Amino acid sequence: MGGIDVDERMWMSATATAQHEEVPSAPPPPVSSRSTKTFGQKLRRDWGLLLFALPGVAVVLCFQYIPLIGNVIAFKDYQPFIGILDSDWVAFDNFSILFNGDPAFLNALKNTMIITFLQLLFTFPIPIILALMMNSLISDRFKRVVQSVLYLPHFLSWVVVVALFQHVLGYNGPLEHFMSAIGGPAPSIIGNPDFFKPLLVLQDIWKNAGWGTILFLAALAGIDQNLYEAAAVDGASRWRQLWHVTLPGIRPVVILILILRIGDILTVGFEQIVLQQPAVGLEASEVLDTYVYNNGIIGGEWGISAAVGLVKGVIGVILVLSANKLAHMFGEAGIYKGAAK
Repeated sequence: MGGIDVDERMWMSATATAQHEEVPSAPPPPVSSRSTKTFGQKLRRDWGLLLFALPGVAVVLCFQYIPLIGNVIAFKDYQPFIGILDSDWVAFDNFSILFNGDPAFLNALKNTMIITFLQLLFTFPIPIILALMMNSLISDRFKRVVQSVLYLPHFLSWVVVVALFQHVLGYNGPLEHFMSAIGGPAPSIIGNPDFFKPLLVLQDIWKNAGWGTILFLAALAGIDQNLYEAAAVDGASRWRQLWHVTLPGIRPVVILILILRIGDILTVGFEQIVLQQPAVGLEASEVLDTYVYNNGIIGGEWGISAAVGLVKGVIGVILVLSANKLAHMFGEAGIYKGAAK
């Protein structure tokens, strides 16, 4: 060892130390998060929950999915007294009648789109605004009273609602007496085709706006209160907190409800309209739902009416899928999440 210099001894010591160090082992393979239970084991584990859900599934199957088989009459010259199987097959003749410029169908489609636009513009934002206003109330007791008053009209039938509006806004009603007392002209609202569509929107707001606040109030209750405290510490005003904390907190729910409303865009309320249709006429009040009723149930054109309903359903599905895809493009979950990439 006397002939080995200091640098050589240091190199030999470092080499020996490195040889004795434990080489780190490779990390274990990731454990799959997928359950290893078989379908039978899962079925035995969750039989109670499945049994509990069985009545709801049966109702959906009986009243939602099984009746879809009846859409086959859209491709037939259906006659009720001979049945679906024996009715003549006409392929797409019923659809060609619709898309070849039937004036009644085009009028119904035009009225449907106008009413839908008015409902999206005025009816849809009202529950959001009401929820924000009720959420800002300090007194919980007063908040419950306001909620009860706003929820009550939802439980009234459209027969009662329409009769109430006709009594208040019609002839010899409180509005006419008030206008007469101040020397104004007598109102012409009930039975006036020009006011029919705004009247529908007003009735819908009065009846359903309070009930529509439930989901938005639940979304507001789920916002973390620490966010408001942090915003207040940063000097944010109430309006800034509303814009940067409250509205982003309820945005997923708003988008979800909007997508579902878009999917139902061609359904504007059958009972509400058919009750008031005789007073204003078909030109102002005919929509797709009443078109199906007047031509199918009353007129006996079952195939054409079924074709209208089938077109409505297909358009609704396309609109829901398109709106949901658009929500994914803006980073929102929508009604269902997209496929993982």
